Amino acid sequence: MKRIIEQSLLSWKASPRRKPLLIRGARQVGKTYSIEQFGCEYFDHLVKIDLERNRQWHRVFEGNLAAQHIRAELEVLVNQTIATGRSLLFLDEIQSCPRAIMALRYFYEELPDLHVVAAGSLLEFAITDIPFPVGRIQFLDMHPIIFAEYLWAVGQERLAEIVLGVPAPVPETVHDLLMAELKKYCFIGGMPEAVSTYVETGSIQQASNVHGELCETYRQDFSKYARRADPDCLDAVFRGVARDLGHHVKYSRLTDACAHTTVKRAVNLLSKASIITKVPAASPSGLPLGSSASERKYKAFLVDVGIWQHLSGMRIDTAYAEEDLMDIYRGAMAEQYVGQEMMVSQGSDLYYWARETRGSSAEVDYLAVMDGSIFGIEVKSGPAGRLRSLHSLLQTYQNCAGGLVFSAGPYSELPEQRLTFLPLYFVFAATRSV
Repeated sequence: MKRIIEQSLLSWKASPRRKPLLIRGARQVGKTYSIEQFGCEYFDHLVKIDLERNRQWHRVFEGNLAAQHIRAELEVLVNQTIATGRSLLFLDEIQSCPRAIMALRYFYEELPDLHVVAAGSLLEFAITDIPFPVGRIQFLDMHPIIFAEYLWAVGQERLAEIVLGVPAPVPETVHDLLMAELKKYCFIGGMPEAVSTYVETGSIQQASNVHGELCETYRQDFSKYARRADPDCLDAVFRGVARDLGHHVKYSRLTDACAHTTVKRAVNLLSKASIITKVPAASPSGLPLGSSASERKYKAFLVDVGIWQHLSGMRIDTAYAEEDLMDIYRGAMAEQYVGQEMMVSQGSDLYYWARETRGSSAEVDYLAVMDGSIFGIEVKSGPAGRLRSLHSLLQTYQNCAGGLVFSAGPYSELPEQRLTFLPLYFVFAATRSV
């Protein structure tokens, strides 16, 4: 499958300041496939070292971590030459061998011209007991397939061009076609296995079955956190976040079967594993938004809209009959989709705005930064007059450049109110930070 991350990989390959690249992300989002495709297309040799499947190879990293020594041993093990400038050395599932993570430092210092990529999940758990090579590696986060990539996968290249282009009015027939494809995507989800299943079978139900299998895979991973958290509590929080999506997280609402501290630990672990994403409240008074982010007040959403759909327990046949995405699960499906697209467009850091004063409260779904300017982001189906929170944000913070309102409706602008209304399929293009 064609993925947008390819452009980031090409930039890394050509950079004169290149360092070993560590690609992070939840399980099953397509890290291995994308790196293999990149290696086969842009290098003479792809040398893949799967450290989870071949645990006996961990011995290469047990002793001397000199890069030349490691390269020589790996060449013997795989019977391949690892040549500077011609080979891509790919250390897959690197979280299973923490000393291999340490070795990345020495590849940078001793073999800086060798292209080295590593990929893994649950990395934060692997590096707790080792010195991390800070400043010696680069990071790249990978997420599920976004809507434009889904369009590529189903052969709708022209539609993909539109949603990746500059947002503008489109003909009504094209708008309707894009909204129909977007609804399919929200039920198929962005996990590569689910998209592949849909492409092969044409069945949304078959794709939905994959979501259940992936959720079970994540639950099996919970046992790996057992010494840090209660697996039953992790599972309850997993389902609780899906059920309560779009709301300020309250531990008692996620599950009442565990103590407050146990639920908090579970939320933090699932966040570290990239299974859920925490979206803190922040002030749009200035940049960076992270400097004002709250540690206590945050929302959360799931890694993928398909995973969310499965955990929410919705009936596909009933929900799919709804014409407007905003009507599905009280708008939660659309908010999950927007957050998921913005995780890629905004570079993995998301925030929202909330103000609570006596007798009055206001909340804007997300904040975005484009070209150094802050925008309020709302996911709505109503007219401008109902956007009280967004109007309040723009009136309170005159430094904000404007508000973007995503809905099932067509493109339109209200320049006097600093508002732009965009169809949901333009989320990625409209909020792309660079």
